[in-house]
Amino acid sequence: MANIDYSQRSFSYYPTDAIISAKCIDGVWTEPELSSKFELALHPFAGVFHYAPSCFEGAKAFRGVDGKVRLFRPDQNALRMQSSAQYLDMPYPSVEMFVDMCVRCIQANWDYIPPYESGASLYLRPVLFGINPQLGIKSANDVMFVVMASGVGTYSGAKILSPGTAVLSRNYDRAATFGSGGYKLGANYAQSLHAYNIAHNQGYRELLFLDSATHSHIEEFGSSNFFAIKGNTYITTNSPSVLPSITNKCLRQVAREFGLKVEKRNIYVEELEHMEEVNSCGTAVVITPICQIDDKERLEDEKVTKTYRFANECGPISRKLYDRIIGIQKGLDEDTYNWCLIVDKK
Repeated sequence: MANIDYSQRSFSYYPTDAIISAKCIDGVWTEPELSSKFELALHPFAGVFHYAPSCFEGAKAFRGVDGKVRLFRPDQNALRMQSSAQYLDMPYPSVEMFVDMCVRCIQANWDYIPPYESGASLYLRPVLFGINPQLGIKSANDVMFVVMASGVGTYSGAKILSPGTAVLSRNYDRAATFGSGGYKLGANYAQSLHAYNIAHNQGYRELLFLDSATHSHIEEFGSSNFFAIKGNTYITTNSPSVLPSITNKCLRQVAREFGLKVEKRNIYVEELEHMEEVNSCGTAVVITPICQIDDKERLEDEKVTKTYRFANECGPISRKLYDRIIGIQKGLDEDTYNWCLIVDKK
């Protein structure tokens, strides 16, 4: 195991030993290849550089309390990538190929799987993008699928479950009402960067986007899904332009296990006044509690028109949900859902 101080790491790129890649040319996949060279040779007319036929995923592998390495729900990542690729009308790997290449990437970077005590994880970034030379605007015929890894800490570098602040985005949209927001496309994140930078430069950790049609109800945070706790109810957004978060899906299942009512529906901004616990959730963080959400007429404005305040610590129900997910991921709890794939060292 590499001698690394994972306590100093945030959710960033850190070097590892290898990546694994395969190409689909004329409908036929090549055999996946491991490489220690972190460079890709692409034609300058490759579609990815011009029209962004590209989608990606994020998964995590954990070294458990029992020493076993667990990869969390890679089949769900594979299915979501297939959905994204289908939206882009381009080829995609099978679930079996996707999972196999993730496993081989973990095995090739075994020394970079953080120790259990660190609280860190090995983050996998599978990417699929168009590579055939093209000039006209059309979907990619040929693609490359690459899986890479990085040993990471928390998303912002902050302490686990450390509450953060957020601001509503009223004059910038993440996705159109009938657009691509429900797919994990690189282009979706590019669209959010400018607004995200404004929020970060103002000291906010998160940016909360609203529906593009009316700007009246909550969609999702720039990096992850939104969910809230009110009484005995888990409430999250129901919108086709919100990315279907695998973490949110797991949290909803655990919430039902704990006897909570689960609601997927439109959440209007004014309802924040009555929420008891508010969080962002996603692969990188599982849960990040939100302690304050500011509202402004325009994101650039200094004047705050309304502030919604929540507890300065993770709420008790959210903490219970978090502990259950982490417990399964790290072998502390029985994996009653069969969510984890045990990976052996090759």
